[in-house]
Amino acid sequence: MNNVSQKQHLSSTIDPKGLIIAGSIILLWATSLVFLLGYSIDFSDPLVYLAILVQTHLYTGLFITAHDAMHGVVSTNRKLNHAVGWLAALLFSYNFYWRLFPNHHKHHRFVATDKDPDYHASNRFIPWYFSFLFSYVNIWQFLLMAGTFNLLKIWIPTENLVLFWMLPAVLSTLQLFYFGTYLPHRGEQENAHHSGTLAPNHIWAFVSCYFFGYHYEHHDSPNTPWWRLWRAKNSRT
Repeated sequence: MNNVSQKQHLSSTIDPKGLIIAGSIILLWATSLVFLLGYSIDFSDPLVYLAILVQTHLYTGLFITAHDAMHGVVSTNRKLNHAVGWLAALLFSYNFYWRLFPNHHKHHRFVATDKDPDYHASNRFIPWYFSFLFSYVNIWQFLLMAGTFNLLKIWIPTENLVLFWMLPAVLSTLQLFYFGTYLPHRGEQENAHHSGTLAPNHIWAFVSCYFFGYHYEHHDSPNTPWWRLWRAKNSRT
């Protein structure tokens, strides 16, 4: 293969923007975590609470990156796409990408039915949240998190591990559930995708859950990456 055809082949199999965005989220999460694990904690310092919120948002970004990989939109290179998704899921408290993958596609195929692993017919927040959580969490994650925690606390203060590594992961599950599952799928949604959607406000939509409050738009166009969902929203308004 000559140089010209090699370049054409690469450009047809790799999506630079998707990879750059996914890589940036992973790098920001890792850089922020390394910095915060060495941060001197003072509970009167407002930056401590801001850092928890920022790290929570970056954890959510890890899951959204894995989610986009499940739809094949991180990269058009299939192996690279799944590798990035696998890494992003693993960094989010040892989630297993290939376990998440079939459940998420069941959600799209059987949305808001008894075959949907993300749905809870009660429409009540607390039982639905725990049903959602335990459909994705397993004993191996707890064991791996516990083992990693006990290893890291040899060198890193326990408070830092709890506040900046463990707590944001838990808060992120609430963020993902509330904006990406509970709000859009609660009640009776009389449309083809059984999904609600946020009113157009792109800043809030990004801050709240990487545009996944535009949930009807995601179900209507599941191959649209998160960072283009605002365009899908604009096309409907």
